[in-house]
Amino acid sequence: MTLFRRQGVDKGMSHEVDQLYERMLVMRCQMGDEGAYRELVDRYSPRLRYFLRKRLRDADRADDLLQEVWLDAFRQLPRLHDAGAFTAWIYQIARGKILLDLRRNGRTPRAVENLESVVSADEPVFSPEDAARVHDGLDRLNDEQREVLLLRFLEELSYEQIGRVIGCPVGTVRSRLHYAKRALARLLEEDDKHRQKMET
Repeated sequence: MTLFRRQGVDKGMSHEVDQLYERMLVMRCQMGDEGAYRELVDRYSPRLRYFLRKRLRDADRADDLLQEVWLDAFRQLPRLHDAGAFTAWIYQIARGKILLDLRRNGRTPRAVENLESVVSADEPVFSPEDAARVHDGLDRLNDEQREVLLLRFLEELSYEQIGRVIGCPVGTVRSRLHYAKRALARLLEEDDKHRQKMET
């Protein structure tokens, strides 16, 4: 079960077809097809904007950085060797912009220690009905927790792809996701308790 569901993309065969189509778009962009580039921008901008806004908590700045992301992508796309790596690649660019912006504004993100991989049978699972509460809860998590949840459940990136985006091993990705989901579950539980108290 995922926290978010991408509209228009079903599991299985249609997801594979979508990935193949996206690779073809990337290759067409690399050959100078402006229409294919505009289509990539249309496909990714809403998700990238959400990622930037959730990390920066400043909608105007996020929109400015989104433009910078696409400018960098346009310049660097011919050097992308694997068209299938586009998703992780574009999020690496966005993350780089975020980190640079935070540093420039005196908000250097704190480093998270490498945690051992954690596998837990009681890991929280969120239903589609939790979606609105989850989106609210994301704003109250720390940057690292919010980041891995967005990449995993908004973009449905694999652990390996997330590792490429954030520059850490798969074990660390698993650990961060585990602790992020636990933290989010605690927040939702606290919200439920608070709401029940207000109702009584």
